[in-house]
Amino acid sequence: MSPESDGVSGTSWLGDPIDARPLFRAELTALLATLRGLRPADWSRTAVPRWTVHDLAAHILGDYYGRLGHAPDGYRRVFSPGETLEAFIHRTNQEWVDLRAHDSPASLVDALELAGTRLAERFATADLNAPGLGVSWAGADPAPAWLDIAREFTEYWTHRQQIRHAVGSGTDPEPRALSMVLDTFMRALPHTLRRTTAPAGAQIAVMVEGSAGGSWTATATPDRWSLGEPLSGRPTASVLLDAETAWRLCTRGIEPATALDRARIRGDRRLAEAACEIVSVVH
Repeated sequence: MSPESDGVSGTSWLGDPIDARPLFRAELTALLATLRGLRPADWSRTAVPRWTVHDLAAHILGDYYGRLGHAPDGYRRVFSPGETLEAFIHRTNQEWVDLRAHDSPASLVDALELAGTRLAERFATADLNAPGLGVSWAGADPAPAWLDIAREFTEYWTHRQQIRHAVGSGTDPEPRALSMVLDTFMRALPHTLRRTTAPAGAQIAVMVEGSAGGSWTATATPDRWSLGEPLSGRPTASVLLDAETAWRLCTRGIEPATALDRARIRGDRRLAEAACEIVSVVH
């Protein structure tokens, strides 16, 4: 296999399409309930490095506005000369958070409810087969809309968990949303493995335990790694993770070494370690 090749036409290598559209309303409801249940002091707790709960709520609002094509206060996201995508995202995210720094929690929640409802309505009728925005961590640009929309869902879900963790609550175990998140995150496997050499037909299975879990098999084809090939017997390598470890690994809430310590691995350890380098966020 030539690990750098992008010769496969279409996007079958991303695996079967998934439909996150019906989940946005419930996710918004859960976010609003979480935020309305916070005590005043909780808004200043650290949710992610350099951002408080208030900052993260403002960031989610910025994501909503971005998808709706709505930029209040005249703010525009514009690339600087020579700026990489990652640098652009991090810079503009911080600019937006700074812009909303003095918003009251109540006003943020109200704005999130209004914008989030509009966005859920828009996604509900979106064409899953249309071209979507690029998903850099999956190596798809443009990505099919089903992946773009599912990626968007995972961002909102992940940020809600970060808020929950900041105030001492655990990850929401609701299985339907977590299952969608994990299924989306695993679409990063072919891109993760793009520089991992293996003979054509070699397979790496990543399995996640529990009601929200599943199994994803990346196959080395003559052109690239693919999630679109059937399992052909015992995989060359397999990695078994619990759901908490899996989603936190994909969002870099934990490092690959920690995930490997928790994992059950069979077969070729080199390939298993390569799979555990997965990142399903802009990092």
